[in-house]
Amino acid sequence: MVNYSKHNIVERISLAFLVIVLNIQSVFAQQVKLQSPNGKVVVGVYNGQATGNSGWYLTVSYYDQGKITEAVPRIDLGLVRSDQEFSKEMQFVKAGKPVLINEQYNAVHGKRSACNNTANEVILFFANQGKARINLIIRAYNDGFAFRYEFPEKIGTFQIKEELTAYTIPMKTLRWMEKWNPANEGYYAAMSGDKVKKQEWCYPALFMTSDSSCWFLLHEADLDRNYCGTKLSNSIDSSKYKLSFPDAGDGRGQGSRTPSITLPWRSPWRVGIMGSLQDVVASTLVDDVSAPSVIKNTDWIKPGLVSWNYWSDNHGTRDYKTVCAFADLAARMNWPYTLLDWEWDVMRNGGNVEDAAKYILSKGVKPLIWYNSGGDHTWVSSTPKDRMLTHENRVAEFTKLKKLGFAGIKVDFFESEKQDMIKYYLDILEDAAQFNLMVYFHGCIVPRGWARTYPNLMTYEAVRGAEWYNNGPDFTTAAPEHNCILPFTRNVVGAMDYTPVTFTNSQFPHITSCGHELALGVLFESGLQHLADRPEGYYSLPDAARSFLKQLPAAWDDTNLLSGFPGKDVVIARRKADAWFIGGINAESREKKNKISFDFLTPGVQYKLTLIADGSHDKELSTSYQVVDSASSIDLKLLRRGGFAACVYPLK
Repeated sequence: MVNYSKHNIVERISLAFLVIVLNIQSVFAQQVKLQSPNGKVVVGVYNGQATGNSGWYLTVSYYDQGKITEAVPRIDLGLVRSDQEFSKEMQFVKAGKPVLINEQYNAVHGKRSACNNTANEVILFFANQGKARINLIIRAYNDGFAFRYEFPEKIGTFQIKEELTAYTIPMKTLRWMEKWNPANEGYYAAMSGDKVKKQEWCYPALFMTSDSSCWFLLHEADLDRNYCGTKLSNSIDSSKYKLSFPDAGDGRGQGSRTPSITLPWRSPWRVGIMGSLQDVVASTLVDDVSAPSVIKNTDWIKPGLVSWNYWSDNHGTRDYKTVCAFADLAARMNWPYTLLDWEWDVMRNGGNVEDAAKYILSKGVKPLIWYNSGGDHTWVSSTPKDRMLTHENRVAEFTKLKKLGFAGIKVDFFESEKQDMIKYYLDILEDAAQFNLMVYFHGCIVPRGWARTYPNLMTYEAVRGAEWYNNGPDFTTAAPEHNCILPFTRNVVGAMDYTPVTFTNSQFPHITSCGHELALGVLFESGLQHLADRPEGYYSLPDAARSFLKQLPAAWDDTNLLSGFPGKDVVIARRKADAWFIGGINAESREKKNKISFDFLTPGVQYKLTLIADGSHDKELSTSYQVVDSASSIDLKLLRRGGFAACVYPLK
């Protein structure tokens, strides 16, 4: 076999020539290297004894167009278990035979319907000084890498006191990161060099190497009841992001911050999505590595658009007539759902929740309904509360909901990623599936791949979304840049309930154009897409824009990033069947010109393009029509903080 050093250019190879190097003559030289099927991602495993640190670590390099970039020069490995440590002085036992993971699956909703879980995998076997065993499972994907720990023994219950996984990132690497907060509702900040702050950070985190040749996004996936959620912390060393457990005070101090495990056990996957910026945005890697669906029949799971009364009237669901107006909106706009948000249990002014459900169903629309997650883990007293807390509570409530015709539930205010809360999330999903109820979470965890395992999980909040126009004046000026960061960060890893596409104002105003707002319906992916404006905001739109929103899908067959840079601008095309929808926005306070190429279209087919772009000012939309094909391109002008939306249908 060919032995490539980590500084050599690595040629593209197939699995038959997978690079596995093991020099057992010297402990200092022990190393394993694994390449992705296309040869672009290279994961190296090294023993650090030569550098005075006896721990094992990974490196991740990216090879493209004759150039190799050491994107992540070091990932420290190890766990501290309640009975012993698995980090330093680990003895390498053997490397398993490399295997090709090659799995195709279909997603019910998300950025792509036909997905591939394809990677080269190797398992490395280690033993600590006490002869206890630990395995490291490594995968190299065409669009990234993943690794996890495994305790293979069959007996034993322990606590994990600390995870020692830590990513060393060169200070000159540009990064976009969100300060840790339990609801995952902050802003992303761009930084590098001496501007890098030392603190705790949310997932996911985006990085661009200093030579701009490689982008990567750090996250975790396939989190289950056997662990807690983690976050990134560089509080000790600016250049080293160590995985840390939830804070003791999260969830009002309820639950243990350290997870308990029973052997045999596997950790969640530690995931890095890697490649070009287009590769990152299009990746389904977080779902790919996660467990397959436990729901056999998914025909009842129906993605769709939702009318939502909270943004325009924080007490809208308390008023029966308001609920009816939003049901009428959904029916008129051909949206399948409307949401009854908080205070539905005190509805008045002509009807109660049972009356509302009957009215909504009479319009050919299905109702969704909100719940406070309840319990001592949340300080929020909003009702109805505590109806999700136990299996018995849920069965009783879900039985009532099915009789009334409800299609799904929204559960809010979790405020913790401790192990007990992870169990609570999954218990809700499993019980809801027994009643054919769709679920979405608010005040919650960032996606961890659960939508593959439980496809009735339609979306999560875990984002500073349009609701924040109600919470203070800062979102008005921050939103344009924020909107141009989310497609490269938070929304990459799973559905995002931003509640977009608003043309009127809430408590604090917009400075984004109507073209910008219309584009968000395409740019932001969510299996249940809540369009948040009041009815007159949609009724007053030009015919083309209103028609666009009537046709807009909430689940996609393909996704392509056409252009963009975090915080500056972004253009994404998404396909449903043989039609494409395109959204593009400008974050900056100056006009921009953008050229859109249609080379993603099927060659030899002509399409009708309907383009809805900024007009002469930010409250005006301009619509144009033309025939395009895969050789076509168009020039666009985007207003400051502007945008556009388009749909492209094949000509019959």
